[in-house]
Amino acid sequence: MSIARFRAFLAVARHGSFSAGARALGLAQPTITTQIQALERQHDVELFHRRGRGAQLTQVGLSLLPVAQQIGALELDAFNLLHDAGKLNTGVLRIGAVGPFHVIEMVEAYHRHYPGVNISIRIGNSAEVLADLENYATDIAVLAGVHDTPGFSAEHYASHAVILFAPVSHPLAACDTVPLSALHDAPLLVREAGSTTRAALEEVLANAQVKPRVVMEIGSREALREAVARGLGLGAVSEAEFIPDRRFRPVRIEGDPVHTHTFIYCLAERRASRLLSSFITRAIAVRDAQK
Repeated sequence: MSIARFRAFLAVARHGSFSAGARALGLAQPTITTQIQALERQHDVELFHRRGRGAQLTQVGLSLLPVAQQIGALELDAFNLLHDAGKLNTGVLRIGAVGPFHVIEMVEAYHRHYPGVNISIRIGNSAEVLADLENYATDIAVLAGVHDTPGFSAEHYASHAVILFAPVSHPLAACDTVPLSALHDAPLLVREAGSTTRAALEEVLANAQVKPRVVMEIGSREALREAVARGLGLGAVSEAEFIPDRRFRPVRIEGDPVHTHTFIYCLAERRASRLLSSFITRAIAVRDAQK
């Protein structure tokens, strides 16, 4: 089977149309259309429903997608292994992360050793980053929390307490530390479902039978910070990711009962990849240097 045909299939599946898939690959649309039609004729199947300018995967196409994603990842591994005799003078490394704090320090250290490797970073919540890794859209994931999904290889990187931050107008802003019970019936702003910080805090609150008053669910760190600054409620964040602002104050929870744990993940089947293992090795060196 032609790798080019699978590459064309993946491009159309990811971008939703033949024209967008062609642009992503730097090809003319007739070329990518011919490659997919050849794949369909070869096996007497239909991979896409052509609807106007869009293309939607058929049931066969949906079944083929994870296999094609794996083929694409293996093709990238093979390229990185063979190019420049595996010296990592060039290559492409795609990283997913839940936030910039740890991943940037990892990338900085890696770039110093392998400046020729082209790195891209995609930021999302834990559920999105995990899905990208499972679907071969990224090679490495830097995630908060333990994820026991079979087939992952994980390396612990750091642990941090979750702290509150309160608008200066809120009574808790006058406190450096408060008991967990101070959150009972307090107005709380939370991240979207899938946020590890939210899940960790909710578990501890539930165990302590403390029930805050959730006033809003907010889908980004930046929007959460702005909502707290405008006095809409309290926020919670890993202390490593707290950004000072004169409009709100950090407040520790007594005894630091809530923590997030940062891990570096990759697919176990790809752990031996020279590219992936070189990144994890550099990240571990950064972690150990901070101890």
